[in-house]
Amino acid sequence: MHIRNIVATAVLTAALFNTAPALAAGSSADIAAPSSASASMSPEEAAKAELAAKTKIVAGLHPKTGDIPIAEADATLKLGDNYYFLDKDDTRKVLVDVWGNPPGMADGVLGMVVPKGKTPIDDWGAVVTYEKTDYVSDDDAATANYDSYIKQIQDGEKDENAQRKKDGYSTMHLVGWAQPPSYDKTHHYLIWARDIQFSDQSADTLNYDIRLLGRRGVLSLNMVATMPELASIRAQAQQLALAGQYNVGARYQDYQKGDAKAAFGLAGLVAAGLGLAAAKKLGLLAVILAFGKKIIVFVLAGFAAIGRWFSSIFGKKKKAAAAAPRPAFDDPVEAPAPLPDGSPVTEKTQPSEDA
Repeated sequence: MHIRNIVATAVLTAALFNTAPALAAGSSADIAAPSSASASMSPEEAAKAELAAKTKIVAGLHPKTGDIPIAEADATLKLGDNYYFLDKDDTRKVLVDVWGNPPGMADGVLGMVVPKGKTPIDDWGAVVTYEKTDYVSDDDAATANYDSYIKQIQDGEKDENAQRKKDGYSTMHLVGWAQPPSYDKTHHYLIWARDIQFSDQSADTLNYDIRLLGRRGVLSLNMVATMPELASIRAQAQQLALAGQYNVGARYQDYQKGDAKAAFGLAGLVAAGLGLAAAKKLGLLAVILAFGKKIIVFVLAGFAAIGRWFSSIFGKKKKAAAAAPRPAFDDPVEAPAPLPDGSPVTEKTQPSEDA
């Protein structure tokens, strides 16, 4: 079941980032008792007790259907009767108490979309987040080389898997694109999917990403399933992409000259979603997308190299500060330094070459 992949990967990432996989307060008590009693149970009894506890949590959720406002994004999810929505509090219960992620992984999550008639226990859920990236240009839609991103990740897998085996975790391999990144220029959304192989799973994991571009930011939906479900998930991802609609004034086509623009385009969005913040001209905001509140994206992807890359890059930047007080914006590894107030660099705030 794909939920098992999420749990396993979450535990791995928690170890790498020194994040304790503790349960959240409140509903966590519902699953503490079966856990503590599991020592005296057979594996079958423990599994049944765990399932019963999670079923109790799911029964207490508050699903909503129809038009769901996402105030943070100034957008609406028009779900109709095909899907239902869980708000951020219910989604936290699912991510932490049902799926087993550390509590911090629910930070910044706005909700979850689940197929009607299903539960987060027995089917996929699309995690909803929003990043105020400013306006992301789609000028590079036809020129981005996304296959190079796959190779970058694959090139680092040997060393990372050696460390994972040493630490007692299953190895992981990015097989490739289950669906290469594609952009709908009419509706302004970007979709891609990855085929991820876990050594302890019989079926590969399918990780689907949907990015809905708006005037001021990007609304994201992340779906996790298994590769045998590819045909079904592809169709449902398309439906969800069309279900997300920005309100008038916040739509991509509502952009006006003078609006703040992101320092990266579609290629940057994909690279950030994969954790490849070192891609050329992504800017500091891409790093924030990959390593800030969007940590859940690479928790689901399961590539530990991201954390080590993040530490090494910013360690190098600190040591090199005296020799190079302002990194070059075109450097393929370094991202531009933040402004004095801590805000990210965008095209409006980016220092000129004469600065």
